[in-house]
Amino acid sequence: MEKRSSTRPVLAAGAVALGLVAGSYGIATAASGNGSSSSDGTTTQSAPTTADPQNPWGAQRSDESLLTGDTLAKVEAAALEEVPNATIVRVETDADGHAAYEAHVLRAEGTHATVYVDKQFDVVSVENR
Repeated sequence: MEKRSSTRPVLAAGAVALGLVAGSYGIATAASGNGSSSSDGTTTQSAPTTADPQNPWGAQRSDESLLTGDTLAKVEAAALEEVPNATIVRVETDADGHAAYEAHVLRAEGTHATVYVDKQFDVVSVENR
């Protein structure tokens, strides 16, 4: 009578479990990655999920996209011209209708503001936070 190996089913179950863990990790990593770019100079990225004193704007909204490339550079330049010596925190499209784009900035004295910029890269308004 031939003796069957009892390790084969254990190894197979281990391989399946390892595959499930690796696949789940890959999906989670992709879902929380740095983002994806589009042809219009925007990218969607994850941001902090709650507002705090250092980030009064809270998380990036799902209906707004981070800017990249020339669009990012032009909006940053317009925002910094309007609010000199500020630090750019985040630059994205504006879904609220204030303007085409918004730049969240930290002023040199420590206060926060949102600079709204139109498609011609002119500042429309500045909202203090």
